[in-house]
Amino acid sequence: MDLKPTELGQLLKEQLQLRSLSLRELSTLTGIDKATLSRIMNGKRKPTLNHLQRLSDHLNISLDQLLSAAGFPIKSKRAHSDTFFQTVKEIETTMKDHDIYDGTFSEEKLKQKLNEYEAYSQTNEGKETISSKFEKKMDTINGIGLFLDHLKSMHNSFMNGRGTSRELMLMGGALLYFIMPVDLIPDYIFPIGYIDDAAAVQVVLNQLTNRS
Repeated sequence: MDLKPTELGQLLKEQLQLRSLSLRELSTLTGIDKATLSRIMNGKRKPTLNHLQRLSDHLNISLDQLLSAAGFPIKSKRAHSDTFFQTVKEIETTMKDHDIYDGTFSEEKLKQKLNEYEAYSQTNEGKETISSKFEKKMDTINGIGLFLDHLKSMHNSFMNGRGTSRELMLMGGALLYFIMPVDLIPDYIFPIGYIDDAAAVQVVLNQLTNRS
């Protein structure tokens, strides 16, 4: 990942001046130690996503703006195109290439999370979550893409009970993975934001297609 320390540092310095904040006061607000903040602002240290999220929360700056200033690739229309990565290994490689891989994403963890959501989708609470939150989550994306079309189809089938018990569990798992805020990959990161959602959909589609 190519950082833009001057851009990020300048942005933060401007915010400190605008708000009449000292570096020590910003450290107290964000919980990021003063030395780390200084190194980030001077381009001597890469900010983590956690650092940027804290700065966003306390300086009232959009996370997208901070990500862009720090040189992170952020979400764009391409994130919702039909050409999403086809394999989990490619996702891991992309994360490593952008120096944001922290080991939280793997094929095993994706399938484990899907299994958890499959069971949850059969509870009254899980069904209510899908019923009440799917459309709201779709509205936050405002994009088009093959995996979104598949999700819409799954949602229609799930809500109307079209499918065997196993099929409904599989579809419910994919829907909840998409809906729930705890992603293995944060949605705002481009080019991989929403890619784990797409991978989850692909895993479920493969299971539905290969069912005996």
